Amino acid sequence: MPAKTRHFLSLNDLTADELRALIARAIELKRQHYAGEPNLFARGKTLAMIFDKSSTRTRVSFETGMAQAGGHAIFLSPRDTQLGRGEPIEDSARVLSRMVDAIMIRTFEQSALQTFAEYSRVPVINGLTDLLHPLQLLADLQTWTEHRGEVQGKTVLWLGDGNNMCHSYINAARLMDFKLRISCPAGYEPDQDIVQTAAEQIEMIPDPMQAAEGVDLVVTDVWASMGQEEEQALREKAFAHYQVDDKLMAQAAGDALFMHCLPAHRGEEVSASVIDHPDSVVWEEAENRLHSQKALLEYLLS
Repeated sequence: MPAKTRHFLSLNDLTADELRALIARAIELKRQHYAGEPNLFARGKTLAMIFDKSSTRTRVSFETGMAQAGGHAIFLSPRDTQLGRGEPIEDSARVLSRMVDAIMIRTFEQSALQTFAEYSRVPVINGLTDLLHPLQLLADLQTWTEHRGEVQGKTVLWLGDGNNMCHSYINAARLMDFKLRISCPAGYEPDQDIVQTAAEQIEMIPDPMQAAEGVDLVVTDVWASMGQEEEQALREKAFAHYQVDDKLMAQAAGDALFMHCLPAHRGEEVSASVIDHPDSVVWEEAENRLHSQKALLEYLLS
């Protein structure tokens, strides 16, 4: 019997040991890259990338990662595929997975991603859905580990919208055993079913200044994500007191780090002074998308 295909649709597709091993491998692949030591684990392999939602970091990091690993990546937008013309997801999955070695999908509904994976013969990777963004957590956890070591037992603050990033931080808290404080405006809290999966690690604190007291890491995201542009004015009003600024960072631990998955709207969810401060590691966090995704590809392709 062939081995069951491993997919990466959520952090929950990994065990805690597998996640720690991936982070360690990402750090090693980064070292190899800067040392000029080639690692052609994807030689002769092809990654198909389906983008229902546009992205800078996801596309560039996967294309570059596959090239560095000796493989090839194919970019597919809805205009380039029969999916955009109404072909059933099941049929596209059956066809594409007979031609390529892995498929990354950046789309809207988690259920569509799960259906695609169900009918795919090769690994399917969640490049982002409205529910989850697990790839970003690989990069965030790598960045934290490089700067501060083990995250177990630390306290992280998620400030702002209870969105796909917040949901993936909840999954990470459960797997890596860190405390997660979540501070959201009323009506913008994360999915309660997801919160309940990590209830022992989660503390909901609506007041941002109270939530920031003594935390080791502060993380936020834009107030209006892709597809929510028409809500911008409403969200600006709701999130007005949920900006990460110098005053809020002063509430955190003295060596607290700041992260943001980018792109950031300076003057909205984060002040320019915070994002440009030495305690901000957003540029390394963005770069680590490349290295952590290479580690994931190596793991899934093997």
